[in-house]
Amino acid sequence: MQKTLGNLIAGLILLLDRSIKPGDVIAVGDTFGWVNKIGVRAVSVLTRDGKEHLIPNERLMTDEVENWSFSSRDVRVHVGFRVSFDCDLRLAQRLAVEAASVSPRVLTEPAPVCWIKEFGDNGVEFDLRIWIDSPEAGVGNVTSDVFFRIWDLFKEHGVTIPVPQRDLRSHSPPGGEMAPKAEPHR
Repeated sequence: MQKTLGNLIAGLILLLDRSIKPGDVIAVGDTFGWVNKIGVRAVSVLTRDGKEHLIPNERLMTDEVENWSFSSRDVRVHVGFRVSFDCDLRLAQRLAVEAASVSPRVLTEPAPVCWIKEFGDNGVEFDLRIWIDSPEAGVGNVTSDVFFRIWDLFKEHGVTIPVPQRDLRSHSPPGGEMAPKAEPHR
């Protein structure tokens, strides 16, 4: 009874303060989707997979909630990629920004930016930052489009993406002794 009353009060608070409203894109824990309906007991969140999650109102009051569309529909997305150490890094940076700039859902203002994040074990790590204005239309489809455009431009201009290298080394036991071989079963 206490949980039911808590959810009812939380639902009223959510309706009054409008911090979450139908159509908002939110993330609560591992659930990411669109607020479909705010009910007396729970909020209905529809995911991109078509699954509907009923999240108790009380949880929306006590847990951390990311509202991607509360004050603005603009969302910044990070697109990470790596290039080989022997590439022209400034060319890779310029091509990544160009790839993002021609993607239809990427905003021109603020403009895409690309920074070197680190010199990694297998190549130079970049972080391409883009802005989109419609998170409800998906984020993965935008990053995929940008990745395809980067791939095409990199191939066209000879910028290579490294393949991780692994070295396997075999060492003899101290003294060079080998373990005795087992006799085959007869």
